[in-house]
Amino acid sequence: MGELRPLGDDLTDSSRALAQALRELFEGMGVSVRRYAARRRRDPGTFSRYLNGTRLPPWQVIMDLFADLAQHRGTAVTAEAIEFVRGLYGSAVDAGSSPKHAVEILEQQLADADRVSRRSSVRGDVLGDALLDRTHRIADLEVRLNQLEADRSAERERADKLAAAHPDVSDLLRERDALEAEVSRLGEELREAGEQRAAAEARCDLLERQLEAVERPALPVVDSGPRILPRILIVDDQADNLLAMRAVLETLDQGLVTVSSGREALKALLDHDDFAVIIMDVQMPEMDGYETCAHIKRRPRTRDVPIIFLTAMGVDPEHSARGYAAGAVDYISKPFDPWALRAKVAVFTSIYLERHAAR
Repeated sequence: MGELRPLGDDLTDSSRALAQALRELFEGMGVSVRRYAARRRRDPGTFSRYLNGTRLPPWQVIMDLFADLAQHRGTAVTAEAIEFVRGLYGSAVDAGSSPKHAVEILEQQLADADRVSRRSSVRGDVLGDALLDRTHRIADLEVRLNQLEADRSAERERADKLAAAHPDVSDLLRERDALEAEVSRLGEELREAGEQRAAAEARCDLLERQLEAVERPALPVVDSGPRILPRILIVDDQADNLLAMRAVLETLDQGLVTVSSGREALKALLDHDDFAVIIMDVQMPEMDGYETCAHIKRRPRTRDVPIIFLTAMGVDPEHSARGYAAGAVDYISKPFDPWALRAKVAVFTSIYLERHAAR
């Protein structure tokens, strides 16, 4: 029962065309008949007869096939493909089905929709469990939505007549719309909650590290005569970020200069030429970090000043490669580790002091 049976003999043209289309959909998933039937909890013999044209499947079986194929490929099935198969299905129903069979199909669809509606009523404390169930049915919903769009554009009049003759259909449509809205809302709520929790945890961890850095007692300074106080230039368009980095670095006994734009950074470099390192945000309005870095590296006076990029975009190969190409010496993602930042700044400060002493 693992392989496809040959197409049945004495099939009508419409039944043969429908069977061939269903076989193409099924073969696109690359599984056996028995394995797929077990996945959907169907009888493999009956499903095999659906695929060889000797038995007309319920429309829900075809919709499940569309959904499974979409999940296998990772892309939603188009409305045109659903409309094409639906036309073949309608022809096969008109040619070889009885009114009783059509009623069975509608009843099956109504039962499935009722099951979905009842399952979608889970709320409140079981939001996570409800969403887990909904995510497994996203592919089904996308296929259903495409089908509904095709129905509204191609068979609106027929749908209106059917709704008038069978009030249950109108109820089914309303239940489907309510389920779709609920799935969207649940997914958005859980996504936002996850993002807020992750951001809050990261922020708490960052603030704890920054508080430790601020509260750590400074080492006593031994007066050995005039000392060179290296400057650190911090560039970020967010005032909170500037405050956080100042709190982390000010205990290093260095001169901190903070600016909020690339243009202000270039002006600060014109006013002072004793910066040991520059810490620069990548995402800034008007002139971003990459452009500002390029201007700094073009100036003979400042091209040797090391630049550390800080960014919330993540340290992926594309962004880090662009940062190194612009002339940066390091690339750190936000929220940053305050101890790592202090250590890197201390290294470049030591290098600056050694060079200055040599000169």
